[in-house]
Amino acid sequence: MKLTKQEKSWIMYDCGNSAYSMAITTALFPIVFGMFDGTNGMDYGYYASLASIIIALMSPVLGTVADYKDKKKRFFLFFALVGIVSTFMLALVSPSSGDWQLLIVFYIISCIGFAGANIFYDSFLVDVTTDERMDQVSTSGFAYGYICSVIPFGISLAVIFFLGMDAVIGYQLGFVITALWWGLFTIPLLRDVRQKHFKEVEKNPLCQSFKQLFQTFKDIRHYKVVFLFLLAYFLYIDGVDTIIKMVVPYATTVLQSDGLNTFMLLDILLVIQIIAFPCALIYGKLAKKYSTRFMIIVGISTYIVSCIAAYFISEMWHIFVLGAMIGSAQGGIQALSRSYFGKLIPKERSNEFFGFYNIFGKFAAIIGPLLMALTTDITGIARYSILSIIPLFLIGLIVFLLLPKEVQRTPSKI
Repeated sequence: MKLTKQEKSWIMYDCGNSAYSMAITTALFPIVFGMFDGTNGMDYGYYASLASIIIALMSPVLGTVADYKDKKKRFFLFFALVGIVSTFMLALVSPSSGDWQLLIVFYIISCIGFAGANIFYDSFLVDVTTDERMDQVSTSGFAYGYICSVIPFGISLAVIFFLGMDAVIGYQLGFVITALWWGLFTIPLLRDVRQKHFKEVEKNPLCQSFKQLFQTFKDIRHYKVVFLFLLAYFLYIDGVDTIIKMVVPYATTVLQSDGLNTFMLLDILLVIQIIAFPCALIYGKLAKKYSTRFMIIVGISTYIVSCIAAYFISEMWHIFVLGAMIGSAQGGIQALSRSYFGKLIPKERSNEFFGFYNIFGKFAAIIGPLLMALTTDITGIARYSILSIIPLFLIGLIVFLLLPKEVQRTPSKI
C-alpha cells in the first residue's frame, strides 16, 4: 500500500513519540527513579497511576473542545511542547540531590503532555486516511514508531555503556536525546496534516463543550457498540499499559538476587522494539484477511499466556523469550484497537469520541500498576503481582467477544 503525504507525516509523529514510550515509560526513567535513596522500584506503579488519573480527567473535555474548526492542531502542539520540554527537564534532577519528588513532578507533567498530544494525534487518523486504509495506516504508525525508537534508544544505551551503568549522567543524556528526537518528528505533522472533519465554532465553546460532553454521557445508551467496545478496551488495555510501564521494575525486583544484568535487560528491550516492528505490520495485513476483531482477540490471548509465563521467569533469557511474545502483540493490539474505534465513531466528532477512548484507556492504566504495587506490598513477593492483571485480560476478552463481527460506523445524530 502506497502511503499519501499526509499519512506519512502522521506516521512520523509515532516515530517521534515512541522514543518517549521506550525511554521514559518503559526503560530509563524507572531505573533512574530506583537510584534515589528511599525509593522502591515497584512504587513507580503508584506514580504511574497518579499520572493516569490526571490524564483521564482531562481527556474528554479536551477532546470535545478540539472538535471545533481549527482547534485540533493548536491543542496538539501545546501538549506536545509540554511533553517535550518536561522530558528534557527530567535530565536536570540528579539522585545526588535526593529530590525524587521533583523528578516525579516532571515525570507526571511529561505524561500529561505525551498523553494529551496523543488524544489529538489519534483523532487525526480520521482526517488523514479512509476507513478502508485505516487498519494498515494505524498499524504502520505503531510499526515504524517501534523501529524508529530503536535509534534514539540505541544511542542512549551506547552513551550509558561508555559512561558506566551506574553513572546517572548517561541516563540524563538519554532523556535529552529522547526530547530532541520527539521534537524533530513532530514537525512533519504540524506542516502537512490538516483537520478535515470538524464542528463549526459556537459562542462560548468551552461551555458548549461541557454541554456536549454531558449530552454524550446521557446518550451513551444509544451508542451500544461503541460503549461495549470501550468497556472491553478499558479492561484489556489496562494489562497492555501495565506491562509497558512495569516490565523493568518487575524484572529488576524478581531477578535482583539472581545476578541481574541491567545493561542486558535494556538490550532485550531494544530487541523487543525490533521484533514489534514487523509484527505490527503483520497484524495490519492479517486484519485485512481475517478481520480486525479476530486479530485483537489473538493479541489479548497472547498477553494472557505472557502473564502466566512471566510468573515463572528466573533467568535473563526467559525475559528475552517473554519479551518476544509481548513484542509480537503489543503494536498490533494497540494499533488495531485505535483503528477499530476510529471506524465506529462519527468522523466530525472524532476528538470528542477519542477523548472518551483515552479516558477509558487512562483510567484502565490506573488499575494495573496499582494492583501490582499493592500485591507486592501486601504479599512481600513481587512475582505474584503479574498474576493480578490476568483477570483484566480475561474479562476484557469476554466482553469483546460480545461485539458484532461486522464493524459499522455510528451516525453522528441518532
